[in-house]
This record gives sequence, C-alpha cells and structure tokens, in this order.
Amino acid sequence: MTLNGFSSHVEFTPGALRALHAARQWSDRADQEGMMPESVLLGLLGECECHAAAMLQRNGITVQEVLRRWPGLRKPAREEPTPNGTGEQGVGVFSPAMQSSVDLAVEWLAKRGQPAELASEHLLLGLLAADHEVAQWLGQHGLSAESIEIELHRLHGHLPKLDELIEGEPIGEPIDEPIDLDDLPCDPSSALPAEPPRDADADAPVHAVNRLDQIGVLRVVDAAANRAREGLRVVEDYVRFVLDDKHLTEHFKRLRHELTAALEPISIRLRLAARETQADVGTGLSTEGEIRRDAPCSVLTANFCRLQESLRTLEEFTKLIDSRLAAAFEQLRYRSYTLQRAVEVACDGRERLADARLYVLLDGQATPEDFQVLARDLVLAGVDVIQLRDKRLDDRTLLERARLLREITQGSETLFVMNDRPDLALLARADGVHVGQEELPLKEVRSLVGAGTLIGVSVHSIEQARAAVLDGANYLGVGPTFPSGTKQFDQFPGPELLAAVAAEISLPAFAIGGIDRDNVVQVLATGIRRIAVSSAVITSDNPSSEATWLKSVLRG
Repeated sequence: MTLNGFSSHVEFTPGALRALHAARQWSDRADQEGMMPESVLLGLLGECECHAAAMLQRNGITVQEVLRRWPGLRKPAREEPTPNGTGEQGVGVFSPAMQSSVDLAVEWLAKRGQPAELASEHLLLGLLAADHEVAQWLGQHGLSAESIEIELHRLHGHLPKLDELIEGEPIGEPIDEPIDLDDLPCDPSSALPAEPPRDADADAPVHAVNRLDQIGVLRVVDAAANRAREGLRVVEDYVRFVLDDKHLTEHFKRLRHELTAALEPISIRLRLAARETQADVGTGLSTEGEIRRDAPCSVLTANFCRLQESLRTLEEFTKLIDSRLAAAFEQLRYRSYTLQRAVEVACDGRERLADARLYVLLDGQATPEDFQVLARDLVLAGVDVIQLRDKRLDDRTLLERARLLREITQGSETLFVMNDRPDLALLARADGVHVGQEELPLKEVRSLVGAGTLIGVSVHSIEQARAAVLDGANYLGVGPTFPSGTKQFDQFPGPELLAAVAAEISLPAFAIGGIDRDNVVQVLATGIRRIAVSSAVITSDNPSSEATWLKSVLRG
C-alpha cells in the first residue's frame, strides 16, 4: 500500500491496520481533509491488546479522556466492515497532520534499516514526534517521543544510536570508530581527546588534562566495564538456572549484548594497554560481606548492585570521552533498575505463593451468614487463595464482606485477595489485590496498596504476560482457558496460552476460566500447576469436598 505524502511502499501490521480501521469510524466534521490524529488516537485505544494501547493506558489516557478533550468526535451508528487482517485493505486518506505523523514513523524505522511495516507503537511514536495538538496533549499527560523510543528499543531489541540518545552537540570530539592501538604512535593515552583550549580563568576542562589522568580514565573504564559484565552475567545465570525464566533471561542476554555494543568505541586493546592489575591498590582489599553469601537471593542482590554501580561509573567517566557514550550507559542503568524490580518481585511472588495451587473466586452470597459458612468451609478445606469478586454489591456491603473474609482467613494459611478494588483491599487489610487489563495500571495499584501487598494481573496473551512481569506483578491469572459460567469472553486463548506462559515465565501463574474436574488434567498437561476456579467449587453440592479433590489432583 502506498501512502499519500510518502513515496515509500509501506505496510501496516494487522494490529495497526485494525486500529486505523477503528479510527475511520470517528469523525468530527463531514468536510475533514482525512483521518485526523485524534481519531487515530481513539483507534489505538480501541485495539486494547496492542502495545500502543498499553503505553497510553499506563499514562492514564482512555477513550473517555480523549472524548473530553475532543468532544466533537462522533462514531456513526453503522460501522464499516472490519479489515481481514492481511493488510490488503486501504486505510483511506490521512489529513496533513496525520500524514506528518506517519512519515515520521516511517523515517524512524528507515534509520534502523528495518522494513517499513508500521505497528501500533510506531503510529504512537509518530503522533508524539509531530507538531500538532495531539502531540502537545499527549505531552501534557507525561508521554514523549523519547520515552516511546526507549520502549521501542526494549520491545524490539535494538540499541539506539548514540546520536539519538542526546540532544545537541557532544562534549569534545565525537568518537565515531573504536580507538585502536594501531593509531597510537607511542603512548596509548594520546588516543583520548586532547585538552580543549581554554582561557586562564576558565572552569576546569571537561577532558582529562594530562596523560597520567587519561591513563587513569582508561583504567577506570576498563575496571567498571569488567565489573558490569561480570555482575550482569551472574544475574543472568541466576535468572536462567535458579528461576528457569526464559523471558527474563532473554532480557538480560539482550542487555549484555547492548553493554558490549556500548563499549565498542573504546577498543579492548586500548583498555588492556592501560590495565595494571598487579599494581592495583584495590585488589587486596575485601570485606566479610564480599567473601560470603547466605543464600542465592543474596548473590542476586549483590550482583545487581555491582552492575548498577559499574554502569554509573561508566556513565560518569565516559563523559570525559564522549557524552553520547555516557547517555548510552545511563539508559542501560535505567533498564537494569526495571529488570531488577521484575526479578525481585518474581522471587517474592514465588516465595509467598510457593505452595499455592488452588485459588477460589468467591462472590458475596445472598447473606452474610451464607458467605461466612462457605468461606469457613473453604479455609478448612485448605484452599490456598480466596478472592472476593462481586460486581453486584454496593461498596458498603462489599467492604463488609471483605472485612468478614479477612477475619475468617486471619491466622490461617489461606490468602485473601480483593478483586479490582485496591481501595477496599487497603481498608480490609487484604493480602493482595487482583486487576484486569481494563482496570487501574499496576503502577497506580502499587502506589495505593504499598510494596508488601500481592498484586495479580489477568493476562489474555503472551505479550500481556511479558508486560505484567516487567511491570512488577506478583502473579498472573492466565486465560480464559475454557468457556465459563461466571464471566463471558469473546475469545478463548485456551490451553495454548497456558503452555506458552509455562514455557517462558517463572512468575506464579494460575490458569482460569471454566476449569473443573472434567478438564483439569488438560490444564496440567500444559505445564501449569495452579488453577483459579469459581463455580466448579462454590456451586457444587459439597464445596469443601470438591476443593479437597481439586487440590489433591494439583499436588499429584
């Protein structure tokens, strides 16, 4: 498909095509020049499982917010046919403002030598990079082209070019090629940028002022690079062999390769020429904490600190060489913080839910007495987690049931989780709260309930599961697996999604959706050993007996 205003042959991914089709349904005047940026923004939000929608929702941007800003947007009663998902159907004509956004997205991809196939996240980048009202409004909500670029680098695994990580001119002469010993007529320190000319009263120069200092900078960079690589490898091995987590292992492997790429402008031979391990005054210094570790988790924590401190050292000292190098190390350091949270939270979830196999979703029942009897029976039957979920009750009644469930589970081995409502979870002192893809973002929930509360997230695709891990979820609800009598879904990812999550993610994951004694074996065959059920237990003739039977199967 050829786009108006851009000569290249451009294709859209199926998700982006669906978003653009949805955008065509919105208009604010009959004589508009083409599809407007605000319409595309609504189209992206309508494609709820795409990356762009997730990025927008994390910043509190919803369809309602967009319509409040552009109240003239209207959706016709009769919609056009949905595209077949192959990319063959045209998307119509873009307005000049939207065309500029598409052109910028295509240009961004072209710089990376990638096929010009625009996904939803590239459309969002184009909206932010352009000069129109939508870009300004998104900026007021905390989004920027730079933040989306970082997210794109994370999603697609390529290192941003150094000249795109900072604005303005670099300090000193930029390093375009690795510094090599072959270029050095005598002293390796001469490869560092020379001291810039300055007035007698000027501030201290930004570069090392003599050869001894230049050698010292190279020694610092060499030592910090070695520590960073070593620490990163230890963390990667922990995630790979202790957690057995393929998803996080791939992230650390990518980070390790990007660290290697960031170090390339200063060649290893130059660093070796400046290295002096035998004369290093720090090699003989150690503390008790450095030679002992109490548990595998202490190895993990120590090496995250080693990695991040080393990246900070690299960031600071490469400012003396090239500011773009420093910016690259800064971004790697921020990435390591996000990954540390994901790993540490995964470890916490695994520890706190190590023995949890059976998770029962309980409504408020007809009376408090009925609720109390059923909840007590489930606790006595050894149900590991009880979630209170009831959309019918008013807030006051729901809080009363929550406090009653807290009283019943207090002192037992059964955890109490509140569905959807972090405010009620906090008031009732629940052990955790569970949210879906349409509820508050995990970041906002965490800010409400605190660091010690378990947070579970419902996921309906492997992409959502991966995102939940990086967002800091303690556990996942994966499904729907089978049709359910308590909740209606249009699509069922089924056992295939369970198998994908089991193969890739170590975070505790509970299969959910229509699971009962007739199909629980199918769930176990996927590798998932935890289930969340509702009607299979609470509507049975003997809920306690049914829970006991399911638990025995899960532990078998």
